[in-house]
Amino acid sequence: MPLFLFVVVNVQNILNILQGIAPLDLAQSWDNVGLLIGDPDDRVSSILLALDPTSALIAKAEQCNAELIITHHPAIFHPLKRLRSDSPAEKFLHAAVRAGINVIGCHTNLDAAYGGVNDVLAERLHLQETAPLLSDGGECCGRKTGLGRVGLLSESVTAEAFLEQVDLALSPPWLLEAGPRPETVSCVGVCGGSCSDIAATALAAGADVFITSEIKHDVARWAEEAGFWLIDGGHFATEYPAMKGLQQLLVEGLETSGMDVLVQYAPQEPPLRLAAGKVSTY
Repeated sequence: MPLFLFVVVNVQNILNILQGIAPLDLAQSWDNVGLLIGDPDDRVSSILLALDPTSALIAKAEQCNAELIITHHPAIFHPLKRLRSDSPAEKFLHAAVRAGINVIGCHTNLDAAYGGVNDVLAERLHLQETAPLLSDGGECCGRKTGLGRVGLLSESVTAEAFLEQVDLALSPPWLLEAGPRPETVSCVGVCGGSCSDIAATALAAGADVFITSEIKHDVARWAEEAGFWLIDGGHFATEYPAMKGLQQLLVEGLETSGMDVLVQYAPQEPPLRLAAGKVSTY
Protein backbone atom coordinates (compact mmCIF):
# COMPACT_ATOMS: atom_id res chain seq x y z
CA MET A 1 0.00 0.00 0.00
CA PRO A 2 1.52 3.38 -0.99
CA LEU A 3 2.35 5.71 1.85
CA PHE A 4 1.04 9.28 1.48
CA LEU A 5 2.52 12.02 3.61
CA PHE A 6 0.37 15.07 4.21
CA VAL A 7 1.99 18.23 5.51
CA VAL A 8 -0.43 20.15 7.69
CA VAL A 9 0.19 23.85 7.10
CA ASN A 10 -0.62 26.51 9.68
CA VAL A 11 -0.45 30.30 9.77
CA GLN A 12 2.99 30.25 11.39
CA ASN A 13 4.33 28.18 8.47
CA ILE A 14 3.15 30.90 6.09
CA LEU A 15 4.70 33.60 8.28
CA ASN A 16 8.00 31.70 8.13
CA ILE A 17 7.91 31.59 4.33
CA LEU A 18 7.02 35.28 4.14
CA GLN A 19 9.97 36.02 6.41
CA GLY A 20 12.18 34.64 3.63
CA ILE A 21 10.42 36.77 1.01
CA ALA A 22 9.93 40.05 2.88
CA PRO A 23 11.56 39.94 6.35
CA LEU A 24 9.56 41.80 8.99
CA ASP A 25 12.61 43.81 10.08
CA LEU A 26 12.65 45.53 6.66
CA ALA A 27 9.42 47.35 7.60
CA GLN A 28 9.53 51.03 8.51
CA SER A 29 9.33 51.83 12.24
CA TRP A 30 5.91 53.47 11.85
CA ASP A 31 4.42 50.50 10.00
CA ASN A 32 2.32 47.57 11.25
CA VAL A 33 3.10 44.24 9.57
CA GLY A 34 2.93 40.52 10.30
CA LEU A 35 -0.03 38.59 11.73
CA LEU A 36 -2.60 41.26 12.61
CA ILE A 37 -5.67 39.03 13.16
CA GLY A 38 -5.80 35.35 14.01
CA ASP A 39 -4.00 32.39 15.50
CA PRO A 40 -0.52 31.18 14.40
CA ASP A 41 -1.72 27.60 14.90
CA ASP A 42 -4.77 27.85 12.62
CA ARG A 43 -4.65 25.44 9.69
CA VAL A 44 -4.29 26.95 6.19
CA SER A 45 -5.25 25.25 2.94
CA SER A 46 -6.12 28.36 0.92
CA ILE A 47 -4.68 31.91 0.88
CA LEU A 48 -6.13 35.04 -0.71
CA LEU A 49 -3.81 37.96 -1.63
CA ALA A 50 -4.95 41.53 -2.20
CA LEU A 51 -3.61 45.06 -2.15
CA ASP A 52 -6.30 46.53 0.14
CA PRO A 53 -8.29 45.12 3.09
CA THR A 54 -11.93 45.73 2.14
CA SER A 55 -15.28 44.25 3.16
CA ALA A 56 -15.64 42.75 -0.32
CA LEU A 57 -12.38 40.89 0.26
CA ILE A 58 -13.86 39.02 3.23
CA ALA A 59 -16.77 37.88 1.06
CA LYS A 60 -14.30 36.74 -1.60
CA ALA A 61 -12.24 34.85 1.00
CA GLU A 62 -15.33 33.04 2.26
CA GLN A 63 -16.33 32.23 -1.32
CA CYS A 64 -12.97 30.57 -2.04
CA ASN A 65 -12.65 29.02 1.45
CA ALA A 66 -9.50 30.99 2.29
CA GLU A 67 -8.47 30.73 5.93
CA LEU A 68 -5.81 33.42 5.47
CA ILE A 69 -5.79 36.83 3.80
CA ILE A 70 -2.53 38.65 3.03
CA THR A 71 -2.84 42.32 2.14
CA HIS A 72 -0.20 44.89 1.26
CA HIS A 73 -1.85 47.74 3.13
CA PRO A 74 -2.19 46.72 6.79
CA ALA A 75 -5.70 46.07 8.10
CA ILE A 76 -4.74 47.71 11.41
CA PHE A 77 -2.70 50.88 10.98
CA HIS A 78 -4.03 53.31 13.56
CA PRO A 79 -4.70 52.37 17.22
CA LEU A 80 -8.22 51.01 17.83
CA LYS A 81 -10.52 51.93 20.69
CA ARG A 82 -13.45 49.75 19.54
CA LEU A 83 -14.40 47.15 16.93
CA ARG A 84 -17.85 47.85 15.47
CA SER A 85 -19.46 46.38 12.38
CA ASP A 86 -21.16 49.70 11.55
CA SER A 87 -17.92 51.69 11.42
CA PRO A 88 -16.46 51.97 7.87
CA ALA A 89 -12.92 51.87 9.24
CA GLU A 90 -13.61 48.71 11.24
CA LYS A 91 -15.92 46.72 8.94
CA PHE A 92 -13.12 44.60 7.50
CA LEU A 93 -11.68 43.77 10.92
CA HIS A 94 -15.06 42.90 12.41
CA ALA A 95 -15.96 40.68 9.44
CA ALA A 96 -12.58 38.90 9.51
CA VAL A 97 -12.88 38.13 13.23
CA ARG A 98 -16.49 36.98 12.86
CA ALA A 99 -15.55 34.72 9.92
CA GLY A 100 -12.49 33.33 11.71
CA ILE A 101 -10.18 34.47 8.89
CA ASN A 102 -6.54 35.19 9.70
CA VAL A 103 -5.02 38.39 8.30
CA ILE A 104 -1.37 39.22 7.60
CA GLY A 105 -0.03 42.64 6.58
CA CYS A 106 2.98 42.69 4.23
CA HIS A 107 3.59 46.37 3.63
CA THR A 108 6.84 48.36 3.73
CA ASN A 109 8.79 45.13 4.28
CA LEU A 110 7.52 44.07 0.82
CA ASP A 111 8.37 47.52 -0.54
CA ALA A 112 11.99 47.16 0.58
CA ALA A 113 12.51 43.45 -0.17
CA TYR A 114 14.24 42.15 -3.27
CA GLY A 115 11.46 41.05 -5.62
CA GLY A 116 8.95 43.26 -3.83
CA VAL A 117 6.87 46.26 -4.85
CA ASN A 118 9.71 48.40 -6.18
CA ASP A 119 11.50 45.62 -8.03
CA VAL A 120 8.23 44.67 -9.74
CA LEU A 121 7.71 48.32 -10.67
CA ALA A 122 11.27 48.57 -12.03
CA GLU A 123 10.83 45.31 -13.94
CA ARG A 124 7.61 46.56 -15.53
CA LEU A 125 9.56 49.54 -16.85
CA HIS A 126 12.41 47.28 -18.05
CA LEU A 127 15.00 48.92 -15.81
CA GLN A 128 18.42 47.30 -15.58
CA GLU A 129 21.24 47.46 -13.02
CA THR A 130 18.78 48.53 -10.33
CA ALA A 131 19.72 49.52 -6.79
CA PRO A 132 17.70 50.86 -3.82
CA LEU A 133 17.23 54.62 -3.68
CA LEU A 134 17.29 54.48 0.11
CA SER A 135 19.43 51.50 1.08
CA ASP A 136 18.74 50.11 4.55
CA GLY A 137 22.11 48.37 4.66
CA GLY A 138 20.53 44.92 4.53
CA GLU A 139 20.45 42.10 2.01
CA CYS A 140 17.70 39.72 0.88
CA CYS A 141 18.39 36.87 -1.55
CA GLY A 142 21.89 38.28 -2.07
CA ARG A 143 20.59 41.70 -3.19
CA LYS A 144 20.64 45.01 -1.34
CA THR A 145 17.32 46.02 0.22
CA GLY A 146 15.70 49.39 0.81
CA LEU A 147 12.97 51.71 -0.45
CA GLY A 148 12.68 52.75 -4.09
CA ARG A 149 14.84 51.71 -7.01
CA VAL A 150 16.98 53.51 -9.56
CA GLY A 151 18.02 51.84 -12.80
CA LEU A 152 18.83 52.26 -16.47
CA LEU A 153 16.80 51.75 -19.62
CA SER A 154 18.45 49.58 -22.25
CA GLU A 155 18.60 52.69 -24.48
CA SER A 156 17.63 56.33 -24.12
CA VAL A 157 14.13 57.30 -25.21
CA THR A 158 12.31 60.58 -25.58
CA ALA A 159 10.16 61.77 -22.68
CA GLU A 160 7.05 61.23 -24.78
CA ALA A 161 8.06 57.66 -25.60
CA PHE A 162 8.79 57.01 -21.94
CA LEU A 163 5.34 58.26 -20.95
CA GLU A 164 3.82 55.76 -23.38
CA GLN A 165 5.96 53.05 -21.79
CA VAL A 166 4.71 53.99 -18.29
CA ASP A 167 1.11 54.01 -19.47
CA LEU A 168 1.52 50.57 -21.05
CA ALA A 169 3.31 49.12 -18.01
CA LEU A 170 0.92 50.35 -15.31
CA SER A 171 -2.40 51.07 -17.08
CA PRO A 172 -3.05 53.89 -14.60
CA PRO A 173 -6.36 55.78 -14.57
CA TRP A 174 -4.25 58.92 -15.00
CA LEU A 175 -0.70 60.21 -15.26
CA LEU A 176 0.21 63.54 -13.68
CA GLU A 177 3.53 65.27 -14.11
CA ALA A 178 5.53 68.10 -12.59
CA GLY A 179 8.78 69.76 -13.55
CA PRO A 180 10.19 70.00 -17.07
CA ARG A 181 10.43 66.96 -19.34
CA PRO A 182 14.03 66.09 -20.26
CA GLU A 183 14.99 65.68 -23.91
CA THR A 184 15.79 62.02 -23.30
CA VAL A 185 15.34 59.51 -20.48
CA SER A 186 17.94 56.88 -19.67
CA CYS A 187 18.06 56.70 -15.85
CA VAL A 188 14.78 56.20 -13.94
CA GLY A 189 13.90 56.35 -10.24
CA VAL A 190 10.77 54.62 -8.93
CA CYS A 191 9.04 54.19 -5.60
CA GLY A 192 5.59 52.60 -5.46
CA GLY A 193 3.07 54.33 -3.24
CA SER A 194 3.41 57.79 -1.78
CA CYS A 195 7.13 58.63 -1.93
CA SER A 196 7.40 62.18 -3.21
CA ASP A 197 9.47 63.06 -0.14
CA ILE A 198 12.42 61.18 -1.65
CA ALA A 199 12.28 62.93 -5.04
CA ALA A 200 15.50 64.82 -4.21
CA THR A 201 17.18 61.47 -3.49
CA ALA A 202 16.21 60.23 -6.96
CA LEU A 203 17.65 63.41 -8.51
CA ALA A 204 20.88 63.00 -6.53
CA ALA A 205 21.09 59.38 -7.73
CA GLY A 206 21.23 60.62 -11.33
CA ALA A 207 17.66 59.86 -12.39
CA ASP A 208 16.18 61.78 -15.33
CA VAL A 209 12.68 61.14 -13.99
CA PHE A 210 11.08 59.87 -10.76
CA ILE A 211 7.83 57.86 -10.74
CA THR A 212 5.76 57.67 -7.58
CA SER A 213 2.27 58.78 -6.45
CA GLU A 214 0.44 61.37 -4.38
CA ILE A 215 3.08 63.98 -5.18
CA LYS A 216 2.74 66.83 -2.71
CA HIS A 217 2.13 70.38 -3.93
CA ASP A 218 5.38 71.70 -2.49
CA VAL A 219 7.36 68.85 -4.04
CA ALA A 220 5.81 69.59 -7.45
CA ARG A 221 6.91 73.22 -7.07
CA TRP A 222 10.37 72.04 -6.00
CA ALA A 223 10.58 69.93 -9.19
CA GLU A 224 9.95 73.06 -11.28
CA GLU A 225 12.79 74.89 -9.56
CA ALA A 226 15.11 71.87 -9.63
CA GLY A 227 14.44 71.17 -13.29
CA PHE A 228 13.52 67.57 -12.45
CA TRP A 229 10.71 65.57 -14.07
CA LEU A 230 8.23 63.83 -11.76
CA ILE A 231 5.45 61.45 -12.82
CA ASP A 232 2.51 60.61 -10.54
CA GLY A 233 1.05 57.27 -11.62
CA GLY A 234 -1.35 56.87 -8.68
CA HIS A 235 -0.93 54.88 -5.49
CA PHE A 236 -2.92 51.88 -6.70
CA ALA A 237 -1.29 51.58 -10.12
CA THR A 238 2.28 51.74 -8.77
CA GLU A 239 1.69 48.99 -6.19
CA TYR A 240 -0.99 46.70 -7.63
CA PRO A 241 1.32 44.77 -10.03
CA ALA A 242 3.35 43.59 -7.04
CA MET A 243 0.54 41.33 -5.82
CA LYS A 244 1.04 38.97 -8.77
CA GLY A 245 4.74 38.96 -7.94
CA LEU A 246 4.03 38.11 -4.30
CA GLN A 247 1.73 35.30 -5.43
CA GLN A 248 4.55 33.80 -7.50
CA LEU A 249 7.12 34.09 -4.70
CA LEU A 250 4.73 32.55 -2.16
CA VAL A 251 3.85 29.64 -4.45
CA GLU A 252 7.57 28.96 -5.01
CA GLY A 253 8.21 29.09 -1.26
CA LEU A 254 5.38 26.67 -0.54
CA GLU A 255 6.54 24.24 -3.21
CA THR A 256 10.12 24.34 -1.87
CA SER A 257 8.78 23.59 1.61
CA GLY A 258 6.59 20.73 0.34
CA MET A 259 3.39 22.49 1.39
CA ASP A 260 0.21 22.09 -0.63
CA VAL A 261 -1.68 25.37 -0.27
CA LEU A 262 -3.82 27.17 -2.85
CA VAL A 263 -2.67 30.79 -3.36
CA GLN A 264 -5.07 33.13 -5.16
CA TYR A 265 -5.17 36.87 -5.54
CA ALA A 266 -8.25 39.04 -5.61
CA PRO A 267 -8.49 41.53 -8.49
CA GLN A 268 -9.35 44.98 -7.16
CA GLU A 269 -10.24 48.35 -8.67
CA PRO A 270 -8.51 51.61 -7.72
CA PRO A 271 -10.62 53.55 -5.19
CA LEU A 272 -10.08 56.79 -7.14
CA ARG A 273 -11.18 57.37 -10.71
CA LEU A 274 -11.51 60.26 -13.08
CA ALA A 275 -14.97 61.79 -13.01
CA ALA A 276 -14.73 61.98 -16.80
CA GLY A 277 -12.18 60.75 -19.27
CA LYS A 278 -10.09 57.61 -19.22
CA VAL A 279 -11.85 54.39 -18.20
CA SER A 280 -10.03 51.97 -15.89
CA THR A 281 -8.78 48.81 -17.57
CA TYR A 282 -8.42 46.72 -14.40
